Amino acid sequence: MITIYDILRRPLITEKSNYQSSKLNQYVFEVAQEATKTMVKDAIERLYEVDVVRVNIINTPAKRGRRRNRRLMVRKPGYKKAIITLAEGQSLDIFEGVQ
Repeated sequence: MITIYDILRRPLITEKSNYQSSKLNQYVFEVAQEATKTMVKDAIERLYEVDVVRVNIINTPAKRGRRRNRRLMVRKPGYKKAIITLAEGQSLDIFEGVQ
């Protein structure tokens, strides 16, 4: 059984997510592999007490990294991320200081 605290792993803070949070009122989180759209929506609404309009989920594939030596290839694992759109006029406090 997965709880609401296990669904959200961490917020993803990149240049694109900063633009989305400031202009489009969208926030990006890394979520658990078993998470669905309704589970993510319930977790965000309960933890942050905001109204979620829409949730989009993207499975990002694993990437091959750089070679450290001739034989060892580093690989970054894939993960699932969720883009959450909030109602107009609402925001999340964890993204407020990031510009």
